[in-house]
Amino acid sequence: MISPKIEKALNEQINAEMFSAYLYLAMVAYFQDKNLGGFANWMTVQNQEETFHAMKFFRYVSERGGRVTLDAIEKPQFEWESPLAAMEAAQKHEAYITSRINSLVDLAIKEKDHATASFLGWFVDEQVEEEDSVNEVVQKLRLLGSDGGGLFMMDRDMATRVFTPPVA
Repeated sequence: MISPKIEKALNEQINAEMFSAYLYLAMVAYFQDKNLGGFANWMTVQNQEETFHAMKFFRYVSERGGRVTLDAIEKPQFEWESPLAAMEAAQKHEAYITSRINSLVDLAIKEKDHATASFLGWFVDEQVEEEDSVNEVVQKLRLLGSDGGGLFMMDRDMATRVFTPPVA
């Protein structure tokens, strides 16, 4: 059985993951509005990944005999001053999610909940990948500066990203 303290924290994380998905969906709309379909595609994949993460937490809480309780999802920002600013916002958000995952691991260790600590190990590894992925895009955008041709080429590359659900 899952403790009430862990159950509450994991339910809060489900909400944070759903907010992430919602934020990235807002970024899809922003990039579509700017005719940057490749960036919109990249964020669509982010949205799918975050939804997958939320459902992974959802199933885990249920499997441990806990009760999933859903809360309202906060309205995300929907406008940015540039593609770089949007990607920097995504980068900052991923760092925030990493801090949340780390706090969950700390709580699981404190509560001596080894199953939850083990479960969260996947997310610790995943966040390394998430932060690296968005950082790569941010660094490339910074290199491009105001080069519209470079942005066009990068947008084309971003269109190739696909969501591949991790194997269980």
